[in-house]
Amino acid sequence: MMSIHGHEVLHMMNGNNYTESSLLDAIKSKFGEDAIFHTCSKSNMNAEQLIAFLKAKGKFKPSIDHETKFTVDNKKICKH
Repeated sequence: MMSIHGHEVLHMMNGNNYTESSLLDAIKSKFGEDAIFHTCSKSNMNAEQLIAFLKAKGKFKPSIDHETKFTVDNKKICKH
């Protein structure tokens, strides 16, 4: 199975608001239940692991109009 770069998830998030649960559902819906992900510094992650990794790296920011939701912080997406 081909690994999907985490940037794909970050780009999918642009303009949308998520909870961790709704983001997990969106990732699985778009990329498949068994999708494997990688980033510039880590590989072989499932969707849950990718969300935790991206969150720990500060790639999310709180949504302005939703107290319990977050979105992608576009300033923190690598440009390569």
